[in-house]
Order: sequence, then structure tokens, then C-alpha cells
Amino acid sequence: MKNKITFKLTVYFSAALIVFSIIIGGIFMSLFKNNAIHIHRKDLENRALTIAGTISELMDGTRLNSGQGRGMGGMMGMQGGVGLYMRNLDNIAMADAWIVDEDLNLLITGTMSRMKYNYADLPQNADKVVKSVFTGETTFSEDFSRLLEAPALTVGTPIMSHGKIIGALLIHSPVEGMNDAINEGFRILLISIAIALILSIVLSSALALTFTKPLKKMKNTAAFLASGNYSIKTGIRQDDEIGELAKTIDLLSRRLSEASEESERVQKQRRDFITNISHELRTPVTVIRGSLEALFDGVIEDPVQVKEYHKQMLNESKSLERLVNDFLELSRLQDSDFKIEMQKLNICDVLKDSLRSASNMATQKNIKIEYSFDRDVFLTDGDYGRLRQMFLTVIDNAIKFSHENNSIYIILNNNRIVIKDEGTGISKEDFPYIFDRYYSVRSDANKTGTGLGLTIAKQIAIRHNINLFAESRLNEGTSFVFEFGKDNL
Repeated sequence: MKNKITFKLTVYFSAALIVFSIIIGGIFMSLFKNNAIHIHRKDLENRALTIAGTISELMDGTRLNSGQGRGMGGMMGMQGGVGLYMRNLDNIAMADAWIVDEDLNLLITGTMSRMKYNYADLPQNADKVVKSVFTGETTFSEDFSRLLEAPALTVGTPIMSHGKIIGALLIHSPVEGMNDAINEGFRILLISIAIALILSIVLSSALALTFTKPLKKMKNTAAFLASGNYSIKTGIRQDDEIGELAKTIDLLSRRLSEASEESERVQKQRRDFITNISHELRTPVTVIRGSLEALFDGVIEDPVQVKEYHKQMLNESKSLERLVNDFLELSRLQDSDFKIEMQKLNICDVLKDSLRSASNMATQKNIKIEYSFDRDVFLTDGDYGRLRQMFLTVIDNAIKFSHENNSIYIILNNNRIVIKDEGTGISKEDFPYIFDRYYSVRSDANKTGTGLGLTIAKQIAIRHNINLFAESRLNEGTSFVFEFGKDNL
């Protein structure tokens, strides 16, 4: 991973640097060339105007005559300073200089006045320059000089005498040092690019290390998570996207750990539940079978004993029926497609009915049930039988876990029903799971519990939009609270 990221970063940085360098280099060279030409053009223009002005002053009163044929120069009468100035024209102009008429016939050409010239010896585009000059303009031509083998400028300006244009001064000069400067700039650019490429490799390696180190940790963490080790953490603390990803992986690790612990807990509860249910089912089945065998084999013939055996078998069959019904009841309540019969009813009547059913069990332990209602009528929509079962389950639970001669309190106040006992309470370890399907508190008071009662009560409450929760302190008692919302009224 590290090598791949390093390679990609290096390629990206290098490509971006090269493109940037080409763009900047092209812009720089273009600006440099244009600036050099501009400066040189200004200098040539100043020279040309100065020379043309001087010649005009010297030529006033003197007539320039072209020689016989094109390209002839110097066949003219020069007197005093005019001739000397003309013969040193190239030196004065510090470049190649010509004086031509409108037809491009040479009138004079510096120190080369004794040589013969052809039209091709003039600068390129000389005809266009001369044509513009004879309109009274100072004009320029930029091209590559075959003679000088370099970029060159040609400036043309009119020579005036007595208010008339008598000739055109052409000065032809290379843009000195341009190629050398461009080459030097290009060399410096290449050196700069090379240094920048080295720096980009170093920088990309450093950045790759910054990226790959936490990525490697996250990869290893993910591998541990995939192998089932949910306690591993990335240990990365960064305030950026990588840090956010690391936090997400740590959160996933914590959630997987919690899910694994929950799954193990549920599996253990399921095993305990199956063990408990197996015992609960085996005991009545064994009793019924033993009793039937004794009756069938004629071991028991006394009518009183036979009746007692029948009674025992009936009780055990009822116990089996209770277990089966609990399973079916929970299965139905957890099925979202199962509809319960809702009708308008009085919760006070349901509570009183539940109290009557639980009074026998309470009497056996000499437990007093006290109730306090803030009203006689508490109307709501619900299934009478299911709500009675819900309250009766919680009341039976309160009686089961209460000590003899204690009291149980049932309070209705402000759409809230509380069933409170003074019994053994629930430990902190057991409390979070009291409504779970396979959970049963292991105690002497709950030896025959299946762990389905409170689960069924919770499901009935959910189907009636009742918020059922518990509050408990070990050895101080437990309170079950039923909160009815506005939708229930």
C-alpha cells in the first residue's frame, strides 16, 4: 500500500509540477521576448528618428540622386558634412542602414555605398515598410533575418527636405542577446524543474508515510475484526478524514464487541432456558407417565389413592398447558400480523379483577395488597384479557418475591400505575435483562419460573402503547411502572 501511494503521489506531483513549469516557462519566455523586442524597437525608433532628423537638416539645399540602375548607391555629390555623415551611417546607426526611394532604389547605404545591391539584399518586408514610410509614418517590421540568422527588427522612417519626403531610412538590427537569454532562462528552468522533482519525491514520500501509517493500522485492525477479535482498537487520533475513519472503525469494533457479548449472553440464556424448560416439561411428563403406569398395571387399586393419582395428573397436565400456552402467547404477541381485540374499557375494573385472582396466592403468604386509585373510572382502548394477564403477571411476581407478612402497593395516579413490593429486589447484574425472553432470575423464590412471564407482559404493554419499566433495589423491593400515553386515553 505504501509503495503504491508513494508512487501515485510522486507521479501526480511530478506531472503537476511539469505542467506548471511548462505553462510558467512559456508565459515567461513570451513575456521576456516581447519585452526585449519592445525595448529594442524603442531604441531603434529613437535612433532612426535622430538620424533621419539629422540627415534632413544636412540635406536641406542638397539633392540626393540615385545612380544608374537599382542597387547603385553613392553616385551623388556630397559636400562637407553630409558626405561624411552618409559614409558613416552604419556606425552612427550601430546597425545595417539604407536610404531608399519609393521604388526601393538605394540612394545610399553607409560604408557599403560602393557595393552593388540587389532587391533581395534589403530586409524582408522592406517594400511594406517603405510604402508606409512614404505616407509619413514611422513603421516597423519584425522577422527572422536570413542575413543575420537571428530575430531582427526593421524600422523605417521618412527623411524630409523642404517639407517633402525625399527618402526612407531603413535600419535593420537583430534583437541582441534574445536567443542567449532565452536559452539561459530555459537552462535555469530545467534546473529548477529537476530540483523541484527531487523535492516532490521527498515530499510525496513524507506525505505517503503520513497517510500509510494510520491506514496500515486501520488495515490491521480490520483484519483482527474479521478474525473475531473485537477488542482491538486503531489508536489513531487525528482531526481529519483519516481520523474520522479511524473513529468509525473503533466504533464498529465496540459495537461488534457489544454484539458478541450480547450474542454470548443470549446463547447462555437460551441454553439455560432450554435446560429449565426441559426440566419443567420432563417433571410433569414423568409424573403423569408414572401415575398412568401405576394405574394401568393395577399397582394402585384403592379408590382414594386412584382419585389422588388422577388429581396429581390433572395438576401436572395444567402445568404443561401453562408452559405451552406461554410459548404460544409470546409467539403470537411478537407477530406483528397478529391482531388483538381492542375495545373501550375501564382500567380500574381490570386491576380489581387481577387483584381478586391474585388474592389466594397472597393469602397463602399472609401478604396484604393495598391499592389506591385517584379515580374510579380510567377509560382506555385495549384487550381486557391481555391487560388482565399483564397486571396479574406483575402482581404474581411481586407476591412470589415478597417475604411473608409484607405488603404490596398498587397505585393509580395521573395516568400512571405502580405495582410496588417490599421483597428481595433485583441485583444490578440481573436488572437489565428482566424483560428478556430467555432470562430467569435464579433464586429460591423462582425455582419454577420459566422466564416468559415478564417478557409476555412487556409484549402486551408494547401492543397497547404502554411504557412498562421497573425500578428496584436489592433487598428493598421492586416497583413496576405502567405509563399510559395520550394515545391510550
